[in-house]
Amino acid sequence: RRTIPNSDAATLRRIRIRTSVVRVALGALVCALAAGAFLSARDLEPRASELLPGGRSGVLVIDLSLSIVNDDYADVHAVLERLIKSGNPMGLVVFSDVAYELLPPRSPSNELRPLLRYFTPRGGRLPPNPWTPNFQAGTRISAALDLAYGMLRRDRVSPSSIVLVSDLETAPADYTGLGKILRRLRSSSASVRVVALSPSSDALTFFGGILGEQVFVDPVEPNTGELRPLEVSLRGETPLALLVASGLVLFALAAYEGFAGRLALPAGSGWRGT
Repeated sequence: RRTIPNSDAATLRRIRIRTSVVRVALGALVCALAAGAFLSARDLEPRASELLPGGRSGVLVIDLSLSIVNDDYADVHAVLERLIKSGNPMGLVVFSDVAYELLPPRSPSNELRPLLRYFTPRGGRLPPNPWTPNFQAGTRISAALDLAYGMLRRDRVSPSSIVLVSDLETAPADYTGLGKILRRLRSSSASVRVVALSPSSDALTFFGGILGEQVFVDPVEPNTGELRPLEVSLRGETPLALLVASGLVLFALAAYEGFAGRLALPAGSGWRGT
């Protein structure tokens, strides 16, 4: 290490200690500001138009109750196609009055493909499906969302998403339970997206009032040629907190160099290497 020769180094001890304290303080400040910038960046939400924000894995929840009319099945088909094309691993829950886990989380998205035929009209009619009228009677959305969230926690999927495809109409006795699970999801790390199938204004108000209007997304329109790939982008608002934190990091780094940097002397100025 190169040093400046000095016969009375003890007189510099106080300055050395002060410089060390300043160096440690500025280093800690840089770390704190960098952590703040990181947290601010995490708060930037992906655009609400994405079915799987940021390419997350998750669980698709499909409403198969009798209140879903044939015209709505085209939207279900479009959602399935979009998720298959995305290539993101998915679980699957279907429900009416009772919810069933058909695919566990992290299943390859291609395993959704066999479902497409049940939502593809032929000759103006949908083909027979394996869901009997008894299964399709009644609706309990809370049971389906609770099952989907439990699957994500069971398999420790994080980050994760839940995509609900439903007309958002549930049994009157289910609203209390539905409100509870929606609030639970809102406070969790799971992202929720809702594809509403011909919903009523009351249903939109109920879901939007708890989860926020940003949860509603449109399915990819069927029969419009090649599907658009999912895009990951950020909200349009300027991320002021992130910009401020980044600026403070740069300022702290400059201060570190100015007040705590090592003394640099030109060659041949009477100093030696040891």
